[in-house]
Amino acid sequence: MNGGLSRFSHKKLRNFGYNLFSACGIPQEISKKVTDGLIDTSLRGVDSHGVSLIPHYIRAAETGRINKRAYFTFKKTGKSTGIVDADDGYGIAAGMFAMDKAVKLAKNTGICAVAVRNSSHFGAAAIYSIFAAERGMIGISCTHSDALVIPYAGKRPFLGTNPICFAAPCLDESPFCLDMATSQTTWNKVILYKNLRKKLDFGVAADNKGKVSIDPEKVVSLLPFSNYKGYGLSLMIEIFCSLLTGVDWGRNIKKMYPLDEGRRKLGHFFIAINIESFTTLRSFKKRLKKMLDELRSEPSFTKNRKIMVAGDPEKIKFKERLAKGIPLTSDTQEELRQMALKFRVNPDKYF
Repeated sequence: MNGGLSRFSHKKLRNFGYNLFSACGIPQEISKKVTDGLIDTSLRGVDSHGVSLIPHYIRAAETGRINKRAYFTFKKTGKSTGIVDADDGYGIAAGMFAMDKAVKLAKNTGICAVAVRNSSHFGAAAIYSIFAAERGMIGISCTHSDALVIPYAGKRPFLGTNPICFAAPCLDESPFCLDMATSQTTWNKVILYKNLRKKLDFGVAADNKGKVSIDPEKVVSLLPFSNYKGYGLSLMIEIFCSLLTGVDWGRNIKKMYPLDEGRRKLGHFFIAINIESFTTLRSFKKRLKKMLDELRSEPSFTKNRKIMVAGDPEKIKFKERLAKGIPLTSDTQEELRQMALKFRVNPDKYF
């Protein structure tokens, strides 16, 4: 397996994604949201949830796991609450639809929460929280997923990686963004490391006996971060995404892999908070910038290592990849080429 890297401009990859999803029979509006979500995630350096997911997302539509022609519906359940039925469509598109509703309602009510049911994998949680932050809101987004994480002191997986993201607008730089799984790592990262033939960090995953393993070929489950703390936070997210939406939880959720287990019926949860309901947006952004810069100026324990805040590594990657392109392994390139040929999209225009 060849893991050689080549770089491609985000514009070229966007056009490729738009054309490939459309050729697969996905409506243009959905194709754009899904592609932009994946490309923007790769620009931020989160490769496990970026371009490498395009083949999986296409196959999910081919097999019928994802409804190509999904029609999202929004039911307002209160002055500042609502539920979106994703109709088994793409989670990224459904999530954007839901957060857009939350942001618009929060402009008038101060805060809005929108739940999503009957959805699918929604990519990186940062997609939605950053969307809210770019519109002057604090954005919070979370989702559950299939059972991959062993509960604290347990032997087999029960909860998902259950990520949560918080983003807020900041003066003179892109939004502050904390985006994290409640596991030590993500399952997509395990797959990525398997493809790259890289060993995992110790203490992030376990084999079929529940023992810690660094070999992605042997890993079947993940571990919660910080033991019972990550486990507890994951359970909180499960309550938001399962109980408030009426969908299944934990071991009852259909797995992301393989693709032959039917529609997943996932739940997500989004919150938009209107900063102007508490203080002026200008003041908030200015004070957040001051606080972050004070943190970054703190003395470091390691001589040549600066203090960072959540999202700083992604901001560095974003600038670099915007200028130099998004790196793709030769395996990913070949997979994308073969998929393009299958749907009669000329790969030579992009790779």
